[in-house]
Amino acid sequence: MIFDRLIPVPSIPRRAFLRLSARSLSDRLFVIRMISALLAFVLGLNMLVAPARAQGVSLLRDADIEHGLRELASPVLRAAGLNPSSTRLLVVDSASLNAFVIDHTAIFLNYGLILRTTKPEMLQAVIAHEAAHIANGHIGRRGQNIRNAGTAAGLGTALAVLAGALGGGEAAIGVAAGTQSSALRSFLSHTRAEEASADRSAITYLRRAGINPRGMIELHGLFAGQEVLSRRNQDPYMRSHPLTRDRIRAAEAVVATLPEDPGKDPDAAYWLARVQGKLSAFKRAPKWTKRRLRSETYADVKLMRGAIADFRNNKLNAALKQMRDLRRLRPNDPFYAELEGQILYENRRWEEANAAYARAAKLAPKDALILAGLGRTQLSAGNPKTALATLERARLRDFRNHRLLRDMSLAYAQTGQNGMASVVTAERYALRGRLNDAGTHAKRALGLLPEGSPPWRRAQDVFLAYERSEKRKKK
Repeated sequence: MIFDRLIPVPSIPRRAFLRLSARSLSDRLFVIRMISALLAFVLGLNMLVAPARAQGVSLLRDADIEHGLRELASPVLRAAGLNPSSTRLLVVDSASLNAFVIDHTAIFLNYGLILRTTKPEMLQAVIAHEAAHIANGHIGRRGQNIRNAGTAAGLGTALAVLAGALGGGEAAIGVAAGTQSSALRSFLSHTRAEEASADRSAITYLRRAGINPRGMIELHGLFAGQEVLSRRNQDPYMRSHPLTRDRIRAAEAVVATLPEDPGKDPDAAYWLARVQGKLSAFKRAPKWTKRRLRSETYADVKLMRGAIADFRNNKLNAALKQMRDLRRLRPNDPFYAELEGQILYENRRWEEANAAYARAAKLAPKDALILAGLGRTQLSAGNPKTALATLERARLRDFRNHRLLRDMSLAYAQTGQNGMASVVTAERYALRGRLNDAGTHAKRALGLLPEGSPPWRRAQDVFLAYERSEKRKKK
């Protein structure tokens, strides 16, 4: 599991997201020009959040967890008319109860909300509700919110969350984290009319997908009593999704008129258990995990949780024994192979980690996070040329992965390509909003790369952005 630290950066206009989220090779080459120009522009408008007021926001990136969420979300997204392959499910590293959308490309779920749901239908109801905000066009009014906002930097916080998250990996673009600002709350909030509309649509999606819509009612039960609390003590979901008794009664009335229960989906129950099992094993104390292993329904999830608890307790042999049992139980599961690779890698057993990641990549050759992990282990095992080829494959699918770019710069340096190492490092710092560092490495790259070559032009784009930002600072 990767903790994806997001750091303060300027506001980025919504129009940029359409370009930033592009996946083609030409867009990858173009994106640095877009980012650098935007950073220089907003720096000149003084739209930075004051560091003293910034609060770090993180994403939890894990291939297994994101796959499980896709399995749960896919029928709901299809029922909403959304493409499951282009609508990301991303986990926010926060124990509070919240879920939100910023644009049409991603749904954000706090890990606290995921762990508090007791049935898959509840989590699917959350996803259906947020999908309804996308499908019903509720987020379209946020362009006006940006224009009307008194605190542009507060809105830049929310926009930067999306821009960074869509790239994957560590701190792709970053976040100015004014999560408590009134501007951000306004940006994320929905009207009561929108909430009622989203509830009705969500129930329709759940029915269409063959999912019990009572999960919506049970979801509302998590927030019962929140309205009587002060806003400071309410969960963020209540502040951005006003939950009224009328709304609850309306949802109950709609559900009461529906045909009989479509029944439980065993696959959905399994994926919820797996997602919750991995999240809790990493986020809660190993003792907590160990105490609850007996009640785990699924044998593979039980082994996974036990292995993670032993790994976190520095009991490597015990963790690896459970991973071997897990491999025998599910030999073709790429995500368990990746977990074994992570455990071995973090214990500096490079060759064995490389073998585990290679097995995972063979089983899931298009998963960018798995490919990035394989490239990292190949680099640590002393194979920089092989690592570079693997990391390039990962970057084709996830070109704003900060940790990936760091590994690529090391691989370039170890293969004697110092100019490429400098330009990739410059891009990494530019994507994090650290234009001073980006400018230093871009200048170095310009002196090492053939003038006019594509990498040279990439370095020039970053350096020009740095120069513009410096000129505006002096005005």
